[in-house]
Amino acid sequence: MRKFLFPISIFILFFISVAHTKIKNGAKNKTFSDANLLPNNKVGVVLGTGKYLKNGTLNLYFKYRIEAAVTLYKECKIEYILVSGDNSRFDYDEPTDFKNELIAQGIPEDKIVLDYAGFRTLDSVIRAKEVFGLTNFTLISQEFHNERALYIASKNNMNVIAYNAKDVSKRYGFKVHVREYLARTKVFIDLLFKVKPKFLGPKIAIG
Repeated sequence: MRKFLFPISIFILFFISVAHTKIKNGAKNKTFSDANLLPNNKVGVVLGTGKYLKNGTLNLYFKYRIEAAVTLYKECKIEYILVSGDNSRFDYDEPTDFKNELIAQGIPEDKIVLDYAGFRTLDSVIRAKEVFGLTNFTLISQEFHNERALYIASKNNMNVIAYNAKDVSKRYGFKVHVREYLARTKVFIDLLFKVKPKFLGPKIAIG
């Protein structure tokens, strides 16, 4: 058995490396860190995350995505904000947390649309098309997350760009970045098995 472990381990590491590289290369010229260079789109899709960490402190990924969305709206780079996140438990509601904070930052409530079934990045991206009728929009998240979401969008015939929210320090985001390598690998497994969002549902028009 042991003689098979080494080649299997090498194959897994190779697969992870290839997945990472393909997703990284696929996002070239599609991500923007300078709002002035970002093309306009009707809708910006904010990828959800929890507002608080397990220790009760504010999640910086949440904070910086809020800041990015507010910047794009106030600079007229987007007209509407679609927040897609997890609301799978009664005590956990990413979209509403984002909505409340966006309103507190001056975004009109009627310019915010919530997708409560964005349980995974795959769900958020595909539901943007299948439920909300979007094929052209601006993703809003940290760069590493945007890259993965862009790859999913490209494989579903969507013309999407992304605005990079401020990232966190390497120490703060270490575990997240480690998990990202596995998440990128899972993208290809999902594509292979043609995985669909957990829920779709009736069409919802924005604007």
